[in-house]
Amino acid sequence: MVPVLNQKPNMRSRRKLNMPRMLSRCLSFVTLSALASTSLWGLNCTTQASLQPADREAILAAGNSIADAVAGQNFDQLQASLLPSVVGDWDSIRGVVQAAAPDIKGGKVYWGDGYLLDATDLKAPEDTQFFCSLHDSSVTVTVSLRSLPAGRYALLIGDYEGAPLAGQMALILATDTTAGGKWKLGGLFVREGALDGHDGVWYWNRARELAAKKASWSAWYTYDAARWLLLPVNFVSSPHLEKLNREQSQLGPDPAESLPFAVVGTGANAGRNWRITALHLDTTLHTPDLALVYEGTGLTDPQAQRTEAIGVMSALLKLHPELRENFHGLWAYAENDGKRSYAVELAMHDIQ
Repeated sequence: MVPVLNQKPNMRSRRKLNMPRMLSRCLSFVTLSALASTSLWGLNCTTQASLQPADREAILAAGNSIADAVAGQNFDQLQASLLPSVVGDWDSIRGVVQAAAPDIKGGKVYWGDGYLLDATDLKAPEDTQFFCSLHDSSVTVTVSLRSLPAGRYALLIGDYEGAPLAGQMALILATDTTAGGKWKLGGLFVREGALDGHDGVWYWNRARELAAKKASWSAWYTYDAARWLLLPVNFVSSPHLEKLNREQSQLGPDPAESLPFAVVGTGANAGRNWRITALHLDTTLHTPDLALVYEGTGLTDPQAQRTEAIGVMSALLKLHPELRENFHGLWAYAENDGKRSYAVELAMHDIQ
């Protein structure tokens, strides 16, 4: 058995799906998007260990060529590699490639997981699930794709080893029947694999520590950080990822269920009240931040907007002080009459 498609073991990638212990801003594009499914018949998944040499070499050659083009920002090559069905989405794909640069800078991709997905028997596009049983364990990985046309597909998931941000990449490839069955690009996903120098397993363990301390909101968003870092896609699941989800659900209600909630100003903002309508993990600066949206008062002066946003941040941290020590910073957006302001961003230590 060849453990990794490009012949080099990649333990971080293997850990993400296979280890018994474990599994906006979203830099992703894919026409074949994710969704749970009930389609079972006429589908087949071949894992990397069982790939025929010809398939392995062709998929790897296509994946390496695309990865090199992303790293080199070679837009002409990438545009030429697109499936005909996604050519019209080139502007979105180009944006993903441009945003990927800091995630993968300084690294070299190693493909840790690969699957050949055969849907040639489908009669029409439909939501599908592929159940991929790993050769060396009892683990079954599930790949769920929406509105999938008949065809042969491949999923590659890799890590940029040596990159300071530990970038991750996933590709969905498909054979192009108009080009002699050549593998072409159907979906591209890139995100960082580390925040503040810590990977998803570290954040998973940290979430458990916070849960034990009853810091439920901090634990919840730390589980979100772990999930974000463990895989660059949301349409792949495994028993270990399901375990993470179960642990998170045992914390109690999702903080989102308390939305909207009121916060009360302090200091110069004493007596003022705001309603927070959204709160979520934000990795825009490649740090573990939180972003909030609140109902603004319609201020138009930039300095007044900033002062108000800082007041809301401070009020949130007064209500949930444990967030201050467990996240790097806060982003605040004001919404008024359907319009959203530019973000105000501050590190936790700068919020009084």
